[in-house]
Amino acid sequence: MRILIFGKTGQVGRELARAPWPEHWSVELLGRAECDLLNRDSIAGVIHTARPHIVINGAAFTAVDRAQAEPETAEKVNCDAPAAMAAACRNVGSALIHLSTDYVFDGSKSGAYLENDPVGPRSVYGRTKAEGERAVAQALPQHVIIRTSWVFAAHGTNFVRTILRLSHERPELRIVEDQKGAPTAATDIATAIATIARRITDGEKDAWGTFHFTGAEPTTWLGFAQAILGLSGRHTRLVPIATADYRTAAQRPLNSVLDCGRIAREYGILQPSWRLSLEDVLTEIDDMAEPAGRRNQ
Repeated sequence: MRILIFGKTGQVGRELARAPWPEHWSVELLGRAECDLLNRDSIAGVIHTARPHIVINGAAFTAVDRAQAEPETAEKVNCDAPAAMAAACRNVGSALIHLSTDYVFDGSKSGAYLENDPVGPRSVYGRTKAEGERAVAQALPQHVIIRTSWVFAAHGTNFVRTILRLSHERPELRIVEDQKGAPTAATDIATAIATIARRITDGEKDAWGTFHFTGAEPTTWLGFAQAILGLSGRHTRLVPIATADYRTAAQRPLNSVLDCGRIAREYGILQPSWRLSLEDVLTEIDDMAEPAGRRNQ
């Protein structure tokens, strides 16, 4: 069984590298050195050469605010690249698992978003990710699109690492309290993707289309920050603020809560506790920061 993964240096890509893959599977991860996502021919070439059973796309232009100033690059990475992957997969008979985002919604719904709710992105990032979803769905019937939210890991750029860094630098942090969503650990996303890949290849399931997957128990950015500081033993003061008081280049959805019922029904994948996953991530961050000599004592 051959699996080809795009985005090996990203948060989810790094977790996919250490996901629980079956021993007899051949899993190849690609980064910028192996494939240029701005070049459709490069994408098609690696897929046609590898001829994998499943392609997993964990690559994206995820710098939400920078995307406002670089819409053409965001379009190429978030839309044109997935479209090229889907076309190449169709040509070689591969399935495609594509990672997407809560930012495809406008955030105005009062309850959790379902997979078939109308999209209405409010940023370049959200728009290009929504376009990428449409391109994949139109080009390849054998696709699984997984929308997730508020991704965090022990590595990369994310809210957890930012809060820990700022708590060392400042006595007080202003945190948005009127945006609601569900933090999701990259390792949980990788595990969900690996589960779907196994069930597809084993012939147990071939449920295609769009699915939502996030951590359980919605919270706010303020609530997330409180959990991070509480579990890490930090005492930095948190000041609640409104979205209107925190100016950013890109607009964020006020409601990012996703209904994850379909992935549970079709694949038996339940929402993990983001609080438990946060404990694991904080432990890993501590282990990485701890001097080697101390670890060996």
